[in-house]
Amino acid sequence: QVQLAESGGGLVQAGGSLRLSCAASGRILNNRAMGWFRQAPGKGREFVAAINWSGGATDYVDSVKGRFTISRETAKNTVYLQMNSLKAEDTAVYYCAARPGVGVRRSSDEYDYWGQGTQVTVSS
Repeated sequence: QVQLAESGGGLVQAGGSLRLSCAASGRILNNRAMGWFRQAPGKGREFVAAINWSGGATDYVDSVKGRFTISRETAKNTVYLQMNSLKAEDTAVYYCAARPGVGVRRSSDEYDYWGQGTQVTVSS
């Protein structure tokens, strides 16, 4: 079992920054790729970013490229999402997820462990 806990969400003005953290407990994440997803009110869950098991490969949805950065610290069993130049349309609940494989994937069906989510609200 893997337990994931997100933190770092909050209220920020447009143009501001936040850093989300996802701490894993239970089984370690060494051989798992990780992802961040988000869900805005009234919308489905959307892929945001993913990172492979080693941190050597990443993937981002076009709308956040150049603004968000995903990273991981294996020793701390933690994954981060640095979010800069935030926009009102980034407002959502953000979830981290772990998948049973080493490569990056965009489909939520590829992930088997999920955190409870953290709210990010960007005021315009």
